Amino acid sequence: MAMTETRPGTKGPLTKLNDMDLSIGKRTRLYELLYKSGPANGTMMFLPIDQGLEHGPRDFFPNPVSADPDFELKLALNGNYTGIVYQIGIAQKYMYKFAGQVPLVLKINGKTELPADNAPLSPLLASVEDAVRLGAKAIGYTLYVGSARQDEDFKQFAAVRKEAEAAGMPIIVWSYPRGEYVDGKGGKDSFYAVDYAIRVAAELGADIIKVNLPKTGIATEKLGKMPKEYVEVNSSMSNEQAAAAVVRSAGRSLVLFSGGEKNDDADLINKAKLAMDSGATGLIFGRNMWQRPMEQALSMSQKLHELMKEYGS
Repeated sequence: MAMTETRPGTKGPLTKLNDMDLSIGKRTRLYELLYKSGPANGTMMFLPIDQGLEHGPRDFFPNPVSADPDFELKLALNGNYTGIVYQIGIAQKYMYKFAGQVPLVLKINGKTELPADNAPLSPLLASVEDAVRLGAKAIGYTLYVGSARQDEDFKQFAAVRKEAEAAGMPIIVWSYPRGEYVDGKGGKDSFYAVDYAIRVAAELGADIIKVNLPKTGIATEKLGKMPKEYVEVNSSMSNEQAAAAVVRSAGRSLVLFSGGEKNDDADLINKAKLAMDSGATGLIFGRNMWQRPMEQALSMSQKLHELMKEYGS
């Protein structure tokens, strides 16, 4: 398939569970996420709440009640999400009332936004053993592709992957292009950066990969030292074509597209449709959901569920 082609005549995830060679433990947990919770039709809708560590409390300002993890857990339960994403401290203190009702993805590394971000690395804050103890269905790991500390990140992830394989625990990798080298080649949301980041995560052994939707049409003066192959398609490729190409670069890893900062209703639905039309397995929308009051968040969750019905497998 040529780089600029989309997915003619197809709907639903490009990669399915049966395409993946997995241990029984991983296959069981992924089956439960794909077919027992959320849309339960081979697609996924996750509610991430790791921003409290990554951004501090500021993301809760638009809807102060969202600072209470019980609010988010009730949204995940009543909005019928595939799962919720928490760091260990919140998971240990709040998940017990929802155990068995809301599937958990335990984020096992993270950082704050306080230091300069030129060479980011998210240190381990929890373990695969913690995830098993808390009944998690998967672990989450943030990988910074392009960071000057990338070598440390790769080694840290390799150790996590080994533990996860032994425990039969699926790994969702937040694969983020970051650092001055990325900034000098079109920026973190360019098609080049996102395409490279998703391929790296697949090469390292991710079962599911979370990335932002890529952008094309970047101003020439901002392309910097981006490889010529990507410069050549920057002005001719649509964002829809770029998203489909990114999904193909993930190979036999499942793909989740994130929502990023809060959008209005119409833009969020369009973003979700673009993501699913590209062949992604699902969505991981956090601020776009819990920054809304509960009734509005549940209404938007229902709209996303209606959309996801079109992409079941």
